[in-house]
Amino acid sequence: MRRFYLIGFLVLMGFDTFAQVSFKYTGLNVPPEPTLFWVLSLFAEPWLYGAIGGYIGAFITWMTLLKYAPIGPSVAASHLELVSVTLLSVWLFNESLDAYKLIGGLLILLGVLCLAKGEDLIGKQEQKTAEAG
Repeated sequence: MRRFYLIGFLVLMGFDTFAQVSFKYTGLNVPPEPTLFWVLSLFAEPWLYGAIGGYIGAFITWMTLLKYAPIGPSVAASHLELVSVTLLSVWLFNESLDAYKLIGGLLILLGVLCLAKGEDLIGKQEQKTAEAG
C-alpha cells in the first residue's frame, strides 16, 4: 500500500506542478488586459489547456488517493507541488532561490514526513490492539 501512496502522490504532484507551470506560461504569453480580445486570446493559448488538463488530472488523482489514504498526511502531501513549482521556477523562469524559500520547502517536506510517520505509528498501534483483543 505504501507504494500506491508514493506513486499516487508523485502523480498528484506532477499534475499540480504541470498545471501551475502552464498557468505561468499562459500569463507570460497573454498578458492580462480587461478586454474581450484578451479573454478570446486566452482560448488560443495552448498552455491554458495544459493547465486545465493538469487540474483535471490532479482532481482525479486526488479523489482516488482520498479513497484509500489517511486524510492528515494526504492533505499535507497534496501541497508538495509548492516545493516542485519553486524549484522549477528557478530553472524555467530564472526566479531567485533564497534562504526563505529553501527553509520553507524543507519545512514542508519535514511536515509531510512527520505526519506520515505519525500515521504509520498509529496504524501499528491499532494493529497490535486488534491482534491482542
